[in-house]
Formats: sequence, C-alpha cells, structure tokens
Amino acid sequence: MVAAAEPGISAQQPKEKVDPIRWLKENLFSTWYNVILTALGLYIIYLVAAGLYQWGIADAVWVAETRRECLDKNPNGACWAGVFAWFEGFIYGRYPLDERWRINFGVIVLVLWMVPLWLPRVQGKIGIAASVVAFYPFFAGYLFMGGDKSLFLQVMVSIAIVSFIGVIVHAVIGVTSGGSLARTLLRLTGVSGAGDKLQRNLLIIAALAAVAIAFMAQAQWEVPTVSWVRWGGLFLTLVISGIGITTALPAGIVLALGRRSQLPVIRVLCTTFIEVFRSVPLITILFMATTMFPLFLPEGFTLNKLVQVIVAVCLFAACYMAEIVRGGLQAIPKGQYEAAHAMGLGYWRMMGFIIMPQALKFMIPNIVGNLIGLLKDTTLVTIIGLFDILNMIQAASQDVPWRGLHKEPMFVGALIFFIICFSMSKYSQHLERKLNTDHR
Repeated sequence: MVAAAEPGISAQQPKEKVDPIRWLKENLFSTWYNVILTALGLYIIYLVAAGLYQWGIADAVWVAETRRECLDKNPNGACWAGVFAWFEGFIYGRYPLDERWRINFGVIVLVLWMVPLWLPRVQGKIGIAASVVAFYPFFAGYLFMGGDKSLFLQVMVSIAIVSFIGVIVHAVIGVTSGGSLARTLLRLTGVSGAGDKLQRNLLIIAALAAVAIAFMAQAQWEVPTVSWVRWGGLFLTLVISGIGITTALPAGIVLALGRRSQLPVIRVLCTTFIEVFRSVPLITILFMATTMFPLFLPEGFTLNKLVQVIVAVCLFAACYMAEIVRGGLQAIPKGQYEAAHAMGLGYWRMMGFIIMPQALKFMIPNIVGNLIGLLKDTTLVTIIGLFDILNMIQAASQDVPWRGLHKEPMFVGALIFFIICFSMSKYSQHLERKLNTDHR
C-alpha cells in the first residue's frame, strides 16, 4: 500500500507548463509604463547588437599582417587579425612555444581527474576531490616548471600519478558496475571475506607497491626547465586564482572556527589575522608580499616573486572566506547545536556532520561570488610585473606591427572572463537547486 501524503507535507508535483504569451503579458506588458520600458529596453539592445555586429563582423578585417593594413582595408571595423596573431600569447604568455604541450597536458589531466566528480554512479567523491587538491599541484608544478626533481618531489609526483590512474580506474568500474576499485581489488585477490584489518592492510600494501612502481618509472622522466618569468597569459591567471580558490575555503573554515573558538588566545589571533588582511587592499598586500616576505625568511632561503604573490592571494582570499563562513555558521539555528549535543556528538563531529554542511549550503552564493571576485582580482598582479592575461593584452598593443590595437584584445579578454565567471555562476545556481531541501 502507498501512503497518501499528509496535509502540510509537500509532495513532488509536476512542473506546470508556462504559457509564453501569458508570461510576456504579465512580466513585460502588464501596464502602460511597462510597455514603454520594454520597448525602450528592446531599442537599446537593438542599438548595441547592431553596433557590435557592424563593428565586429560586417566591417571587420580578418586577415592582415599589420594594423596599418587593417586600417587601409576598413578603418571602421575591428582588426581581428591582430587578435589571431596574439591569441596564443593571451593564453600561454611567454611560455616557450615548443613546451606549451605541457600546459595542454596538465589541463587534460586535471579535467580527467575531476570528471568522476560529476558521474552519478561513482563512489567516494570526497576522496577524489581531496586527491586532486592534495596531489595535483605537485604533478602540475613539476610539469610546468621542469628541471631537476628532489626526492620529496619525486615521491609526491609518484603518488599523484598513482592517484590519477586509480581515480580513472575507479570511475570506470563505478560507471560500468557501480562498484569501487578497492572492492574490485579485494575480490580479485580473493580476500573480500576477510576481516577489515586484513583488507585495509592489503590495500595499503597495494598502494605502496603502485607508488614504488610509479617512482621507478618516473625517476628518469625529466622535462626542460621553464623559469616562472616565462609564465603568463590566461595560464598564469588560472594558476594564481586556482590555487587561491582551492585554499580559500578550507583555510577560511579553519579561521572562522578559530574566531568562534572558546579559547581566548586562538580567538584573538584569528580575529586579528582576519581583520588585518581585510582592512588592506589586495594591491597593497601584493606589494608587501614582494618586499616584506624576504625579511621574515631564514637567511639563504628565497622565494621567487610568483610564490610570494600566490601566498599573498591565498591569505587574502582565506580571510574574506572566513567571514562568509562565519556568517553561514551564525545563520544556523541554535536548536541544531543543541540537538547535536543531545545526540552525544562532540564538537568536531557536530561541525562535520550537522552544522557545516548546512552552513555551506546556505553560503553557496556568497562563496561563489567571492571566488569570482578573486579570479578577477588576480589581474592586479600585472602591476608588480607578472605577465598575466591583462599584461599580455597590453603588450599586444605595444607590438610594433599591431601598435595601437587596444579595443579588440580588451574585448577578447572581457569575453574570456565573462565565459569563466558566467560558468561559475550558473554552476553555483545548479548546486543551489540540487541541494535545496526546503519544504513548502
């Protein structure tokens, strides 16, 4: 028997079809002044679209050797030939032409590593995300930088290779059979019915053996050194913002919990740290990082400017994220804390299983908005001499054949940022709908 839905409890109702004529009438033509505003808005959209079409398509010059040639062909249209000539520079910066495959390969590995997170039948997605955050930077760092590998870096690269291959195999098993890599290995070795301790030890031994094989395989692998001063373009922008975005949320959670701590020392330290970084503009922090960090380092220990900038961006992003997390924690009703205590949960289990999941769900719009702002703020590194995408766009206008080419590169840069930020915004809205558990 199927129980009927009780009064007051919402059941899943099919979505009502929207009549487009009725929707237009109610939202755009409901009153006389709405009709005027709608007509005015459509007229403005027409003017903008027509102007962009005329400048960017109808009168545009697509093939030319110099900007002078573009002006001779049509002085009123866009000179896309200069953008085509500099487009790889916008993406890769001054990275050597023969080594750009390393960037492409690193991006492909990252995408493949993260694809299982969106496959519904794949299990252990938290572990997959943790492996990406923990090990991919070592693999990508050496791939992009190259040169000699220390023993520590060789071990971390080996772990990253094993983790990547393990995630791919785990995802294939999950999609095809709904199982996991660990259970498949235990079944193939015939110990699936053994005790938990024995199974865990066998999996650890298998992982260590795989790391050892990967270590021996990559020991002779060496790629040429590419100095950080050659990094640039969208690649450098995504490296700085990607590391900042990855570290912002976990570091912000730690700082927010520290600011709410009952221990006065921890609370004061976290509060001071947060308020100091939130009270100073990012550009000031970047200048301070490149000039003050060396004063606090041991003698003989140096960090290049790129590492200093990444550290500064991570600290800045973490402090802003801490306040967002703190706001989400304060939005949780007190009854949730009391219910968790009544169930006998300790502080960390209460935060991990009850409070933080709800708070993070409430904070999705603010978190994504902060991350989008961080992505755009990384263009400030151009002021301290790093050739990010904005600096490469400015360099295109100074190139002798294309001198004076400003609007077209800026338009392309704005379009790239719009695509990235709009995609992040739409995905955050998807997460909000997916995690929505409110009842009508």
